Amino acid sequence: MFYLYFCTFSVDTTSNQHSKMRNISFKKLILSTIIIALQLLSVQAWDFRVPPIQAQQLQLRYDQPAVYWEEALPIGNGRIAGMVYGQPADEEIQLNEETVSAGAPYENHNPEAKDALDEIRRLIFTGSYAEAQNLAGEKILSKNGFGKPYQTVGSLRLHFDGHEKYENLQRILDLNQAVATTTYTVDGITYKREAFASFADQLIIVRLSASRPGSLNFSARLTCPQEVRREVPDSRHISMSGMTRGSGKGDNDGQEPRLRFRADLQLKTKGGSTVQTDTSLVVKGATEAIVYVAMATNFVNYKDISADPLQRNQASLKNAGKSYAKALDQHKEAYRQLFGRVTLDLGRTPQADKPTNVRVKEFATSFDPQLVELYFQFGRYLLISCSMPGCQPANLQGKWNASLNPAWSCRYTVNINTEMNYWPAELCNLSETHEPLVQMVRELSEAGRATAREMYRSRGWCLHHNTDLWRMTGAVDRAYCGPWPTSNAWLCQHLYDRYLFSGDKNYLSEVYPLMKSAAEFFTDFLVEDPNTGYMVVCPSNSPENAPRHLKGQANLFAGITMDNQLVFDLFSNTIDAANTLDCDQLFCDTLRSLRKRLPPMQVGQYGQLQEWFEDWDNPNDHHRHVSHLWGLYPGRQITPYETPVLFEGVRNSLIQRGDPSTGWSMGWKVCLWARMLDGDHAYKLIQNQLSLVSPEEQKGQGGGTYPNLFDAHPPFQIDGNFGCTAGIAEMMVQSHDGAVHLLPAIPQVWTQGHVQGLRARGGFEICHLGWKEGRIATVIVKSTIGGNLRLRTYDPLRLTRAWKVVKNKPVEVQADMQPAKGDNPNPLFALQEIARPMISPKAPLKGIDLRPVQMYDIATEPGCFYRFELK
Repeated sequence: MFYLYFCTFSVDTTSNQHSKMRNISFKKLILSTIIIALQLLSVQAWDFRVPPIQAQQLQLRYDQPAVYWEEALPIGNGRIAGMVYGQPADEEIQLNEETVSAGAPYENHNPEAKDALDEIRRLIFTGSYAEAQNLAGEKILSKNGFGKPYQTVGSLRLHFDGHEKYENLQRILDLNQAVATTTYTVDGITYKREAFASFADQLIIVRLSASRPGSLNFSARLTCPQEVRREVPDSRHISMSGMTRGSGKGDNDGQEPRLRFRADLQLKTKGGSTVQTDTSLVVKGATEAIVYVAMATNFVNYKDISADPLQRNQASLKNAGKSYAKALDQHKEAYRQLFGRVTLDLGRTPQADKPTNVRVKEFATSFDPQLVELYFQFGRYLLISCSMPGCQPANLQGKWNASLNPAWSCRYTVNINTEMNYWPAELCNLSETHEPLVQMVRELSEAGRATAREMYRSRGWCLHHNTDLWRMTGAVDRAYCGPWPTSNAWLCQHLYDRYLFSGDKNYLSEVYPLMKSAAEFFTDFLVEDPNTGYMVVCPSNSPENAPRHLKGQANLFAGITMDNQLVFDLFSNTIDAANTLDCDQLFCDTLRSLRKRLPPMQVGQYGQLQEWFEDWDNPNDHHRHVSHLWGLYPGRQITPYETPVLFEGVRNSLIQRGDPSTGWSMGWKVCLWARMLDGDHAYKLIQNQLSLVSPEEQKGQGGGTYPNLFDAHPPFQIDGNFGCTAGIAEMMVQSHDGAVHLLPAIPQVWTQGHVQGLRARGGFEICHLGWKEGRIATVIVKSTIGGNLRLRTYDPLRLTRAWKVVKNKPVEVQADMQPAKGDNPNPLFALQEIARPMISPKAPLKGIDLRPVQMYDIATEPGCFYRFELK
């Protein structure tokens, strides 16, 4: 088995939204694979000493068909998606296309905000919080657009007479192949269905087969909960077209429906006959049938809906001319380029032989390390399947939704959920999946300029806590959560963190204007608090939470901890980016001056990191949001080695807030406890997350996991999957605190294991990291761009070999490992130097105990590999 993740494959792009999906150049793929295989054979023969790891069996397996949507198996290629039920007699594959949304291009900022802003601030500064919030609700919240729901295309339905009495059913989602398979037996005949969303062909492809020739008898049709037009022009095709509408709850806000969508089905059979009816195709006596479904809309971008969905589908259906074997191979090869970069092995117990839903149900009481591996890789599978270059970013449910009016409209909630979707992207070696989010930030920076100008008389761009397909940037929902103008800073953190992983200055030069523009907004929007003299964001809220004495009355305040952290991060990253690009030094001087005037973080009377500027925290508050801990994760302002007092404050806050919560909140807490270097507590949160939730549970705060491994808020929100995936990776590798920390938070139950392919900041790839009895055994690091590699470990290491590959042969290079001294000279590991925190005299601080660490520096060269072993 070759280590294909060493190589980066090239891709081709095309012009419009539908065809802009990246298509793999297979000749280049084959050539690259051969070259890398020769290189790695040479390296292994020379002195690699790490036994090659076979692809792990990564399958979601079930012995019953899905009855509920949360039991169906997800397939997707970034743009289109399906949910496969595996019902023998009445199969359903629920369908999605990423741009099927209610509404049409619109803007929703409220221009009344600018004349009311001073009064809202005055009321907040004088403590009249309820009055301020009431006025904000009237003057800041949008009056002409509240966000449009993402909607389903409908379903492909296949009916098989006489298949109600089946035996030996098995449903499998194979993560190594991105194929969902259903097999079962009726009257001694084995029937098989394979379904996938082709990355190469932009089609949902379903192959039906039977063990006995001539045994396939079924009907196929397309259905939709919207009002649609269905046509069956001949015995090989079905079409369904319509126009999106609201759910009856004001989703279109008076707009005429203008978003047109279309699904086209094409059928190929082997043997038998096919006849058409008014609504379906009926197949009799076939040995094999292949169903192709193309989906498209008239959406071009958030301002333009002039495309032709029929023309787009016709282009995709041209790919149905190739053989099924070729289509399947090309799909798998395209998918594996991303998925195959990372392997994880935590061991296997007999639990792994049970159906997946049973394993989840028994996880708390039965040791099943392979389920953690499966859940981790399922998160990577989902991200690949719902966020590819040229696509829309992953929304609240990725790209999977069966409703016209889904929970929270299945939009982009940018006060945590959208960002959490992309926490695994860089660390888990899926950087390409980050591109849709980066593109959305570009579009939001355009749409948000009018919002900044018309609502706040500010330069730059802003948006509030929510957006949608149409890139709305005004404030929506309710006054307690809608006025939150700092999501631009959080989104920009993704832009800069992506640079820290790659060191790509060309990319940085592309996204720097977006960061600068967001920083310009805050140079105008920040206001001096007359009570403290600090420059603060006002009005704003600590997402969806309120102090105990103001519950149900007011959430809008000034100088909230999360806002301070976000603006500090934005200013710091913008300054560092400008220095790297050698530009805008006068503007950076302005940012430095303002940064000094931001409120510092504070430790309150209960030893907690304060959520608000005032010491209002309630130690019995178990709210799902832990927004004030942003500076620990995903931020990098609070670390164990540089800010131990704040680190202890975060620990106290986490303990007070408690573990049980919504699914996405527990995913965040896995990341936070990993950053706390407490692997056992992080694992406890994984156990809480992997607790079985019935699909009938659609409301609540209990968290958990549905039978198909979807995260349960409940209801389903995909961010919990991605948060937990990122947290598992953070338990093994961290690189935010000035060094690459290996095995920072491994729980005691993971006594041995290995991971390959995780990435670290500084352009480093952890090609292999193995451990035994909780101690590092072997590490191989690849440096992609050179520069100082600083390692932090709990175990003493020695450098045993360094090499590069030249003309398919390993060539030894000189390398030296020295004890680390001073700051890391690699600028991609520069620390953020924060202001000294304020500490309440009542704070019961006890100090923190940290394990002793070893710190090493290695000067690396681009393209070279470095092998370390336990000393």
